[in-house]
Amino acid sequence: MALLVYYSSATGNTDYFVQQIGEPSLRLFKKTAIPKVLEPYVLVVPTYAGAKGDGAVPKTVINFLNDSENRQFLKGVIAGGNRNFGWAYALAGKVISQKCRVPWLYSFELRGTTEDVNLVRQGLGKLWKQIAQKKQTF
Repeated sequence: MALLVYYSSATGNTDYFVQQIGEPSLRLFKKTAIPKVLEPYVLVVPTYAGAKGDGAVPKTVINFLNDSENRQFLKGVIAGGNRNFGWAYALAGKVISQKCRVPWLYSFELRGTTEDVNLVRQGLGKLWKQIAQKKQTF
């Protein structure tokens, strides 16, 4: 089992989704020091995008990922969003995946569904197992 690192706004949608998954988690907050994460983790983020897609990744998440040690342990990204925003739905996942060269593992709408939670739990179980196996081979 590894860690979920996440940012959630005042709506609480991402926080709710992460709590439903039930994995150990670390929440990023706007006005607190940027934590160091020195173990494998998956990042869970909401998407905030203007009409042109600008601002899709919350500034708190950008600041967290600007730390090279934090980026080193990033194993994938899960993004939330609202399908009403069309092409920009869950855009933060795509942006982070491309910039950090990690897989975009999943996207969910608003607070996610029971099916979303179950699929993410299954996928994370497989990911953590793969990570553990890689550690054992060295």
